[in-house]
Amino acid sequence: MTLPDDLAPLRRKIALACRILANAGLAEDVLGHVSVRAGPGTMLVRCRGPREEGLLFTVDEDVRLVDFEGKGDDLDPWAVPNELPIHAELLRARPDADVVLHCHPPSVLLAGVEDIPLRPVFGAYHIPAARMAVDGVPVYPRAVLIRRPELGRELAEAMGGSAVCVMRGHGITTLGSGEHAVEQAVSRALSLDTLARVSVERARLGDRAAVLPAADIAELPDLGSSFNDLNVWRHHVARLRLAGLTLD
Repeated sequence: MTLPDDLAPLRRKIALACRILANAGLAEDVLGHVSVRAGPGTMLVRCRGPREEGLLFTVDEDVRLVDFEGKGDDLDPWAVPNELPIHAELLRARPDADVVLHCHPPSVLLAGVEDIPLRPVFGAYHIPAARMAVDGVPVYPRAVLIRRPELGRELAEAMGGSAVCVMRGHGITTLGSGEHAVEQAVSRALSLDTLARVSVERARLGDRAAVLPAADIAELPDLGSSFNDLNVWRHHVARLRLAGLTLD
């Protein structure tokens, strides 16, 4: 399947998302991938190229159009991720989701393997992360490579209706929906990383922090996608530009 011209901007956005994740420390070297639903049974997904240099140096051509089985007529010499079932099975199970993001933040790895709870102990410091803690973050308990459809279905079941999931001993998966689904999935990954980093440091300090009072939780506003997702996205694109890592 040849990439239609109208998917080119989406392809660029996936490439930028991969660079943002790596530049922010959520994706080390060649590990991690982002996909976007492109149509019935198809996705754009970050693949590994013939001269792979890692997520920080993702280019448009690394994003290929494939079906949910990982087949595409314009794929060679790129290879789909080993964990393509993360994307295929979540896109199958979650018609509300348009983007699937998977990466390996060290903070979440530590919180998961040490069983450090992601408790709601802060508020306005980082409202999206605070809301995640209040809502609870589901955990997929197996530290396995999700390379078979049945494992992808296990992950989808563990994730339930949530847009974020900790994969213990492995990494995270986040989802995005709608017009700004890529920005949303990236923003959620960054928020989960913030929550995990605070939680790990909190555990190091003795875990004495009290849970946020209900009255304070009730005061946490929903600042909206424009503030939480688009502004955060623009900030991280600007950081890429400052580092000389944009694709323009």
